[in-house]
Amino acid sequence: MKVLITGAHGKVGRAVTQAMKEAGHEVRTTDLTRPGFERKPEGTLKYTMADLTDAGEAYAVVRDVDAVVHIAAIPEPTGNPPHVVFQTNLMATFNVLEAAIRFGVKRFVNISSETVPGFFFPERDFLPDYAPVDEEHPIRPQDPYALSKHFGEQLMDAAIARSDIQCITIRPSWVQFEGNYEHNLGPQVRDASVLSANLWSYIDVYDLADAIVLATESDLPGHEVFYIASPDNVGGHDFAEILAKHYGDAIELRELDRSDASGITSAKAQRMLGWKPKRSWRDYLDADGHALRT
Repeated sequence: MKVLITGAHGKVGRAVTQAMKEAGHEVRTTDLTRPGFERKPEGTLKYTMADLTDAGEAYAVVRDVDAVVHIAAIPEPTGNPPHVVFQTNLMATFNVLEAAIRFGVKRFVNISSETVPGFFFPERDFLPDYAPVDEEHPIRPQDPYALSKHFGEQLMDAAIARSDIQCITIRPSWVQFEGNYEHNLGPQVRDASVLSANLWSYIDVYDLADAIVLATESDLPGHEVFYIASPDNVGGHDFAEILAKHYGDAIELRELDRSDASGITSAKAQRMLGWKPKRSWRDYLDADGHALRT
């Protein structure tokens, strides 16, 4: 299958590109990185620099592929003016999806965000109604990033209503890789009182890449939304205990499938995509949150 990966030079894009190659697909990539013009090493993937907020550039890169994995985005709202975050993310998604529909692309995998319900960047206080959070949780985003991702999911709904394309939206939790586990998650491993808006959730970038490959290969009809988070919480704490300790009764505790459960459940992805996470923070950090030495 010919698969276009947008945002291919980012943290998630690099991992997905490698996983897609290993799965045997013909991979094409695009990003905003300026291409080189020297002799390419053998096996170099086809790469085109493109600003996807420009419809013409989006059409140019989407042409002649079977599936699109749309990762490209400004990844959070604090480093750019709000209108830039919203316009960039929403128009890039619209343009790439519109091109995919017009060219008859069969599968579109949209990378959204765990922030869609309202996590992380609200201007007024936000807590989820219940935990573990699932795909049925109410959506109440306040910030331009979460809003852009929410509207992107609505674009998927509109796409399946007006065309034969099949869409899957992935909402990754906080993405970690070898280089940032200790910095990002180490403090929470040591002390559960170091709170995160997503209730101690995270995802390993390589497990996320595996889920995206499964989504790309899936024949699920319509538009399905999946959270992708590791099944355990950062630090392996007793989830019911730390939720009550730090949030009292402000967040309803729902049934857990393990005592050290994540604050976001990926049960739907495991059930419908056959996704099986293989990695944990324990593969990178010791019990004190410091990087394991190899």
